[in-house]
Amino acid sequence: MHLFRRALALAVGVLSALLVGFAPSPAGASSAVGAVYVLSNQVGGNSVIEYTRGAGGDLTPAGTYATGGTGTSGGLGSQGAIIVDRAERYVYAVNAGSQSITSFRVNPRGGLDRVGTVASGGAMPTSLTTDGRFLYVLNAGNPGNITGFSISAGALTPLAGSTRALSGTATAPGQVSFTPDGRRLVVTERATNQIDVYEVGRDGLASGPTVSPSPGVTPFGFDFDRRGHAIVSEAFGGQAGASAVSSLAVSSSGVSVISASVPTTETAACWVVTTIDGRYAYAGNAGSSSISGYAIAPDGTLTLLTPGGKTASTAAGATDLATSRDSRFLYARISNGTVGAFAIEADGSLTALPAAPGLPAGAAGIAAR
Repeated sequence: MHLFRRALALAVGVLSALLVGFAPSPAGASSAVGAVYVLSNQVGGNSVIEYTRGAGGDLTPAGTYATGGTGTSGGLGSQGAIIVDRAERYVYAVNAGSQSITSFRVNPRGGLDRVGTVASGGAMPTSLTTDGRFLYVLNAGNPGNITGFSISAGALTPLAGSTRALSGTATAPGQVSFTPDGRRLVVTERATNQIDVYEVGRDGLASGPTVSPSPGVTPFGFDFDRRGHAIVSEAFGGQAGASAVSSLAVSSSGVSVISASVPTTETAACWVVTTIDGRYAYAGNAGSSSISGYAIAPDGTLTLLTPGGKTASTAAGATDLATSRDSRFLYARISNGTVGAFAIEADGSLTALPAAPGLPAGAAGIAAR
């Protein structure tokens, strides 16, 4: 009888442990499935601020990682100050105050491991792009250039002879990005209202640029749809209610207009992201605390999603945007020091989720995986 009672107690204990192990998670809890990154961009020392992303799109502050460089503690006037590579193995960040770029490895157990820091090849680096083999930086300081690097396990090596000038001096460039096929680089110039296109060879060296006029004033940030059309924000110098978004075809001859300056009806649209299926684009409006959504037709034609242009309201100016890897969620760096979060619905509408705090004044860029 004594042995029976011992065996019964042991069985009950094992069963209880199993039940605990398989207990449902508390309401609202979710494990980390991705991350969102923002640059602190501080003069006293730049760092990457990480938020883990739950399955429901929720964000949790997860730590900061020093870049080894410095920022400016002020706006960079760019899109792409921090990026994640397509394989989601590496994160790259600009140090605009110390003319350098830092690369990090995404640690599978959580957080970032710094790989190294290299000189940017110019003054005030503000935007980055990579096709996996090569990385290009936009150096916005006068006279301005793009400079390339080869990539090996996240480490950057300057690509000899890769530096190329912009269309001129004092262009106030906004962004550099590879086209989806990796054959070209595109740069927006805010001060000249021009768009530069560079051809990229197999060796990673760029030639050009071919310079085209922007259909609207102050071309700023952009992203591409699945067919390689560039969807470009136009801030129109910050004039109230004047912002717009254009869609452009990109070729060796420069850019040609598909939809010209489709109004957001909002103010200071400066940043654009598209969904992975290429159906929707979103513009962040810094001057009217909102996000404007667009439907993208197969030919690249744009149609405003919401009458009046305000697809979602934000607590303050929406100053940069990023989507999760599956485009289920949209994240916005908000000028009040938070990261706004939204679920992207099937019809392109946005449902607000709780915002995450913790950004210092002068923070820059946003990237997600």
